[in-house]
Amino acid sequence: MKCLAVPQRCLSFSLFLLAFCLALPALADDRGEGALDTSQPQGITVEEIIQKFAAREKQFKIAREQYTYRQSVTVQTIEGESVDGEFKQVVDVLFDDKGHRIEQVVFAPQSSLQRISMTREDFDDIQHRMPFVLTSDEIPEYQILYVGKQKEDELGTYVFDVAPKQIDKNKRYFQGRIWVDDHDFQIVKTYGKNVPDLGVGKHRGGQENLFPNFTTWRQQIDGKYWFPVYTKVDDELHFSNGDVHVRQIVKYSNYRRFGSNVKITYEGQEISKGQPQAGAPQPGGAQPTPPKQ
Repeated sequence: MKCLAVPQRCLSFSLFLLAFCLALPALADDRGEGALDTSQPQGITVEEIIQKFAAREKQFKIAREQYTYRQSVTVQTIEGESVDGEFKQVVDVLFDDKGHRIEQVVFAPQSSLQRISMTREDFDDIQHRMPFVLTSDEIPEYQILYVGKQKEDELGTYVFDVAPKQIDKNKRYFQGRIWVDDHDFQIVKTYGKNVPDLGVGKHRGGQENLFPNFTTWRQQIDGKYWFPVYTKVDDELHFSNGDVHVRQIVKYSNYRRFGSNVKITYEGQEISKGQPQAGAPQPGGAQPTPPKQ
């Protein structure tokens, strides 16, 4: 998000890495989970857990690309206790008659945001990085630290802190904490932010583009895949000319698998066979509970 009419700053890459490393432990704050058990897992090694969930995350990533869904976004700036600006958008993520992914805007009133503006990177984060996926292909890019075991509602989870090993130019990453279901070995909750914040020096006339901390919850869809359903932001963005309190809600709903004859395969094996076509969360199983608005 960009602050409107702000002076610019430039943060050197070395200073960014220092701030990045120092910030990692601060992400482990209490957000309503059960007590953290820091003992080592029983009957399975940490490396085996990482390999299992990374493989399952790759299946999830492939599967979600075959689903349609509705993405509802609300972004508000807060002054004291009052909302002084708001952006809303509802988009249906669909397929055209040739099977190509398309986005259809179904609701987009005029934005009343005055202190910040939504950027291309913000919309990219909403669709691709707030529903964070850590697959076997992406594992080599991250430092992954086992933190312990923790209850997330009725789910037993393994908890990991993750951070990029290095920041490559023109590439963005996730930094924060993930909760991995100890039965399905899929990420069920994410807390952190997308890095790096973007900004160029004053001499180039650019603007700061800062990104908030967020929490994303997943729920089980079609009895198999843990898809993102709800993302919440309540954070202060520290711009050069002052702080902006931002609240944001993103809902991902109405999941439907595209086409009754579509087969989703991974490493030559069909991974969606026998699953119901409707994309509703399945009853009876434990699910992490997103907060009420």
